[in-house]
Amino acid sequence: MLFPTPFSEDSYDTPDDFPRSAWDYILLGSRFSFYLRNFAVFAKVGSLAKAGILTAELQAGYSVKNLRITESCGGKVHLRGLNHLDSFSEPAVIISNHMSLLETAVLHAFVRPRRDFCFVIKRSLLDVPYFGHIMRFLRCIPVDRVNPRDDFKVVLEEGTKRLKEGKSVVIFPQSTRSAVFDPSQFNTIGIKLAKHAGVPVIPLALRTDFLSNGRLVKDLGPIRRDHPVWFEFGEPIERIQGSGKEEHAEIVRFIREKVKSWGGQVKEEI
Repeated sequence: MLFPTPFSEDSYDTPDDFPRSAWDYILLGSRFSFYLRNFAVFAKVGSLAKAGILTAELQAGYSVKNLRITESCGGKVHLRGLNHLDSFSEPAVIISNHMSLLETAVLHAFVRPRRDFCFVIKRSLLDVPYFGHIMRFLRCIPVDRVNPRDDFKVVLEEGTKRLKEGKSVVIFPQSTRSAVFDPSQFNTIGIKLAKHAGVPVIPLALRTDFLSNGRLVKDLGPIRRDHPVWFEFGEPIERIQGSGKEEHAEIVRFIREKVKSWGGQVKEEI
């Protein structure tokens, strides 16, 4: 492998003595220490995807590099529950909250060595240089976010196809990425896809506001070195029963409790 993938255990924590990058010193600890190196990785992976020679091993390796870039900027990364990705071999729907671009940059590092997967994405992302080539290569499912009914139909049809092909589907049910977890904005589309396709669900709670959204350019927000990065996979739900209302509530509870325990922001339901 081009870069070693050291996430074979159930958990991982950035070592306390992880070295700060020389680039971080040269660029005076600014956000560009992260973004310039991250863009270079996306450009390389996007070029491989456009050429049709991107492999799962390369994808995971370059994602490890993105994770190391995060750590070299002072980010403390914590992974938990990776064993739940290995507890069964069939494809699944992975349902997660969505905070920043960081999750799409680093998820491949520890998920892709365990299972093939794609994202449900906003269609406009296919037009983003390099990133669009990656999303097409991975056969991600684009939605327009204009007509919810049309989006629901696309996710059910295309998501079921991917799952039958053996590819897991990662869904962020929020309408947009946000540093605040708002349960009222967390829809049930992931649960409905899993029920329709007859596959398990794996809950994923994350805190990635280390990379915050920008005021002028959303994708170039400041980095928050004092905000730890967390990913935790919950125990799989093997089958969705009935309407799936209870399973949805269980996933929302899992994410809410984890984000709060990590010091993240949660909008409490009234």
